[in-house]
Amino acid sequence: MQLDNLIQTIAIAAIPVLFAITLHEAAHGYVARYFGDMTAHQMGRISLNPMRHIDPVGTIILPLLTLALGGILFGWAKPVPVNFSALRNPKKDMLWVAIAGPASNLLMALMWALFYKLAWMNPDSYFAEPLMEMASIGIKINAVLLVLNMLPLPPLDGGRVAVSLLPRTQAYQLARIEPYGMFILIFLAVTPVLGWVLGPLVGSVYKIISFIFGI
Repeated sequence: MQLDNLIQTIAIAAIPVLFAITLHEAAHGYVARYFGDMTAHQMGRISLNPMRHIDPVGTIILPLLTLALGGILFGWAKPVPVNFSALRNPKKDMLWVAIAGPASNLLMALMWALFYKLAWMNPDSYFAEPLMEMASIGIKINAVLLVLNMLPLPPLDGGRVAVSLLPRTQAYQLARIEPYGMFILIFLAVTPVLGWVLGPLVGSVYKIISFIFGI
């Protein structure tokens, strides 16, 4: 990618990427507070201020690299701290805290699809083309975060959902993987395996959104 095109892409991608990652983490903190854990609230992490959530590698460097190299666009923010033992019903409430992040990404993907549709319906508008590009990136990053985070691998949200739903013995066995989960994910990310897993699932999300909005 040429430097001028890369700078333009970064400028257009900044808003959807920051919103996708920031709202994902803030949603976890908000739902945790609703169910009784005040940890994220007390640390000021239930906020739409991206500076409170930015991880230099996951929020800046990795998305820039994937944009430049043309791979699957994804990243992460600093995880919102959740004290699951402080929840009123830890095993049950863990489900809602975990699913809040991916749910926020689904809603944002739908919102960006609506913006894309509005721009597509008004092609003569001065803002139509950049808005369509921004919306396209917004759909992409949120679809990837939705699918990635729902993989049943602790500490990803899907892993926590599985721990919440499984019987206690199986849930305990799965939860024991959590200290090694990020190493497993990084290994998958540097091999073609993660792309093989995410590609068809993200493609299915695209197809559903395209069907809903006719884009």
